[in-house]
Amino acid sequence: MDRKVRPVKVGDLTLDGKKIYIQSMLNVPAADVENSVKQAIELEKAGCEIVRAAIPDMNAVKLIPAIKEKISIPLVADIHFDYRLAIAACEAGIDKIRINPGNIGSIDRVKAVVKACKNRNIPIRIGVNSGSLEKDILKKYGSPTAEALVESAMGHVGILERCDFEDIVISIKSSDVNTMIKAYRLLASKCDYPLHLGVTEAGTERMGIIKSAVGIGSLLVDGIGETIRVSLTDTPVKEIAAARDILKAVGKYGGVRIVSCPTCGRTKIDLISLAKKVEEMTACLDKNITVAVMGCVVNGIGEAGEADIGIAGGDGCAVIFKNGQKLYKVSEENALNALIDEINKL
Repeated sequence: MDRKVRPVKVGDLTLDGKKIYIQSMLNVPAADVENSVKQAIELEKAGCEIVRAAIPDMNAVKLIPAIKEKISIPLVADIHFDYRLAIAACEAGIDKIRINPGNIGSIDRVKAVVKACKNRNIPIRIGVNSGSLEKDILKKYGSPTAEALVESAMGHVGILERCDFEDIVISIKSSDVNTMIKAYRLLASKCDYPLHLGVTEAGTERMGIIKSAVGIGSLLVDGIGETIRVSLTDTPVKEIAAARDILKAVGKYGGVRIVSCPTCGRTKIDLISLAKKVEEMTACLDKNITVAVMGCVVNGIGEAGEADIGIAGGDGCAVIFKNGQKLYKVSEENALNALIDEINKL
């Protein structure tokens, strides 16, 4: 899909489709300012580019200046029901507000939030999910279908547009991957606002990453999505690593990409251990390259011929190759160091 995106600024970032930004959310209790700040710093160091914090009450607003003093990435306030929290967050220096315009009361309250955001050039993310659908929409469709999610989202968009506000980002998350994909595809055809992708309530690390990879990855391949969050029932730092890997898999992120074979009866070196060590040692390496770790020379070099650098196992030895061409042979015990040396030369 060749989708044109209306640019929306979030802090110093611009959501326009040219770069996909990685998000996460603090999971420390909002009352714990010290550890919320600590986690925000940890997330930024891990590669998070936009961080969100729940603001459940007025006391939690003090999180905003405390966190912003220590990080350089944009901070988003997650607001539900109380429009006064959104206004207070704007006054405290927040970079973006996440609300559902339909659940914060009268149009006058929506206008008050819009005014606060407009005065400070703060965008609003409309967040719709399966559990937040309006009763009339749920009755109309019978369940939280993709069409129901999109109708709800566009209804909220309409509220903001009638208030002459268009600095909008939209998310329509579902815990069902098929519904999520269908909903975003439909939404992308109906508007040009930046879209924040995610499978909500995706689960614990293993299944959550799989569901997110399928859902988010499918849409990114379609050219849909300006920001992403991998929602895991785990430490938020793991969300960053997973998001980065999804972006790498669809060619939307630099860094080292590992290609490795699943091994077979021809494999005569400990390839599984070798591949894991290569992955660990190159995880934070700022090189836009493909590294191949193959089990044998029978088809290893050929199958991984497009890799920038690689290694193919032999009988107690290994061959280092570059761009499909053999460089030299090394012993199995020296294989890892030899490969890393060649990677560092690139």
